[in-house]
Amino acid sequence: MSYNLFIAYDLMTPGQNYEAVRDAIKSLGQWHQFQLSLFYVHTQHNPSTAFSIVAAAADTNDRIAVINAHSGVISNWDNPPIDAINSIWAAGQIEPAF
Repeated sequence: MSYNLFIAYDLMTPGQNYEAVRDAIKSLGQWHQFQLSLFYVHTQHNPSTAFSIVAAAADTNDRIAVINAHSGVISNWDNPPIDAINSIWAAGQIEPAF
């Protein structure tokens, strides 16, 4: 089974190892970074497992949210690759709402 996940994080001081957290998120599967700390990921990992993978790269005081998304709507700021995102979303057998 595949999942369409949104992953958001706040990295708190001390620490703030952005590169490690972003690399952990990117390791989950096809991804797109919407905002500085908001990613969309199409993955075979369920939300709990994805959370554990990202949390392992973060500090214990960091905040992480992993959200299983069945549909969504985005604006066209900074020209995100909407067609590519829709293609990834559709691969998960979930109808895109972009």
